[in-house]
Amino acid sequence: MDWTRYRFRSLWTLPVPPDTVYEALERVEDYPRWWPQVREVARRDDTTGVLRVRSLLPYDLTFTAHALRRDRAAGVLRSSLTGDIEGWAGWTVTAVGPGSLVRYDQVVEVRKALLRRFAVPGRPLFLANHRLMMRAGRRGLLAHLGGDRPGERRAV
Repeated sequence: MDWTRYRFRSLWTLPVPPDTVYEALERVEDYPRWWPQVREVARRDDTTGVLRVRSLLPYDLTFTAHALRRDRAAGVLRSSLTGDIEGWAGWTVTAVGPGSLVRYDQVVEVRKALLRRFAVPGRPLFLANHRLMMRAGRRGLLAHLGGDRPGERRAV
């Protein structure tokens, strides 16, 4: 097993129409407004940006995301990632009743030296750190889109 490779999947149910969710996810430069762990996004052009993220653990990840696929009709956004992490990430937004099911997939290899050094003992902490970031992202997006309702449940 390569301890520096990660495969993530998060599922979010949101009481918001898919088109609205897709539009918000497509505007990566707005992520820092609603996703606390996305600290900074610097757009380079229409398809590329540099992101800096930091969750609970005391390290930042900086990487360049380059759009590979934007398909509004299919609800798909995919990007390649290079920098402290390398691989790809993507969103798939589908209708579920009047709301949406949002699937986030990411397959990456960690390139940041510190995280590679602690790959084996730190893996459980890195996984938990990612889960916390994704939970906060769902809460932030829901509030940003005005769909926050008491008692709303999250699927992971």
